[in-house]
Amino acid sequence: MSVGIDFVPKSNEDMALALADPMWRVCSGQLYRILVKSPDEITGETNIAFKPNRAQRRLLASLWHRNLILKARQLGFTTLIAILWLDHALFNSDQRCGIIAQDREKAQEIFRDKVKFAYNNLPEVLQQVMPLERDSASELLFAHNNSSIRVATSMRSGTIHRLHISEFGKICAKFPDKAAEVVTGSLPSVPLDGITIIESTAEGQGGEFHDMTKRAQALAESKAELTLRDYRFHFAAWWQAPEYRIDPRGVIITAKDHEYFDIVESKIGQKLAMDQRAWYVATRNSDFAGDPEKMWQEYPSYPEEAFKVSTEGTYYAVQLAAARRDGRIGKVPFVSGVPVNSFWDIGAGDGTAIWFHQKVGAEHRFIGFEEAWGEPYSYFVGKMQSRGWIWGTHYLPHDADHVRQQGTRLASPKQMLEEIAPGWKFEIVPRVDDIQHGIQMTRDAFSKCWFDEETCQSGLAHLAMYRKQWNERLGVWSDVPRHDEHSEAADSYRQFAQGWAEHAVSSGMRPRRRNTSGMAA
Repeated sequence: MSVGIDFVPKSNEDMALALADPMWRVCSGQLYRILVKSPDEITGETNIAFKPNRAQRRLLASLWHRNLILKARQLGFTTLIAILWLDHALFNSDQRCGIIAQDREKAQEIFRDKVKFAYNNLPEVLQQVMPLERDSASELLFAHNNSSIRVATSMRSGTIHRLHISEFGKICAKFPDKAAEVVTGSLPSVPLDGITIIESTAEGQGGEFHDMTKRAQALAESKAELTLRDYRFHFAAWWQAPEYRIDPRGVIITAKDHEYFDIVESKIGQKLAMDQRAWYVATRNSDFAGDPEKMWQEYPSYPEEAFKVSTEGTYYAVQLAAARRDGRIGKVPFVSGVPVNSFWDIGAGDGTAIWFHQKVGAEHRFIGFEEAWGEPYSYFVGKMQSRGWIWGTHYLPHDADHVRQQGTRLASPKQMLEEIAPGWKFEIVPRVDDIQHGIQMTRDAFSKCWFDEETCQSGLAHLAMYRKQWNERLGVWSDVPRHDEHSEAADSYRQFAQGWAEHAVSSGMRPRRRNTSGMAA
């Protein structure tokens, strides 16, 4: 029986009725209290009664067995779910409720400041009839009904009736092994009649959270009826939160900013007030040094924006767009009998990237891309030999001639490759005095190049993401390339622009036979 969240018990009978209503328990503000980080503007309290905010109420109204939330920051979903799970454990027997956090420090914070704080601030009479059997650093086990709630960085064993994965996007980006364990171990432990809630801000394209979000969003857009295994897609935008508004006086909103907001309005179908626009601009400039991509990620205006990659500050966005417009990115088949050249970057962080190229008439055709981290040179040579191609010239970066510690010996990368692949022709690409000159040479070279979209897919993605370093102090793009997971692919492609020259193919460049042991013959 529902008594309504505004019901105020005046007798023991009234209280029994109220406690039998889960919505009253969670939403009335008369049972659970929470610890807020900043003083409440009205009362000045940090220990306040919990009443769901607008975003939290929307989730409660549409909760399903499997839920995925793509959200803006600081909307209180983890707080709500901690209260929901605690309430479920307190009022239902033999239940296991779990929260997976991104790291140990965050797990301790959620357990201490959300779960345990809420329990310790229950009315004393409830604590007496719902005592603790075990109170550890990460779990509360209740003596009256054998239910528990636990907060940890992973959960694999047993059944979990209620599971919340907090900031799964960050787990996928920073701890991919842990993310895989969540997908293969934790999620299957929730029965079909249980509840799973995955929530996060975005953390770049790719990864399990990105892929799960796209699948859930596509399912929502199809308006198909959900099965118990399907994830319901929830999106919580910054502009839906009434607290994300400030007085616009003193906030400089540029014409470019207004143009962005006008585009957002057309996508979301409603107007953004000046105090909302002011909050957005002020938050972007103060919290993220004006970086729009960070704002899209942490405070998205619409779902697609959360994973959007800015073309501002990128080196090759214009060139790639032109190549696609001109039909130079598509199906580019390997041409038998034409030698294949390779362009390498051997990264200082044990990353190696290689582009494969054929010159057919006036066209420079890129027919493949290979990359890996932490693999020996023999790994790449073996994969190349297995292709059975006729090899032309293998272009190596300028530092491939530098002698360095290679395992137990001193040798240059070029020397080691020549030992692994005798008969192959390796050429060192001279270093440019200024990397900006090399980047401009690369931009100019794009107009002569064709790319196979399938075999070069990851390489093209890296080129699109290769960008300048953001200067947070000045709030501008610097002239220095950002060194990240996209650098090796961009640097190896740059070897083509800096080092390409016509070469004749000798008989020694043909693929060598392999004996039955798998060693090169």
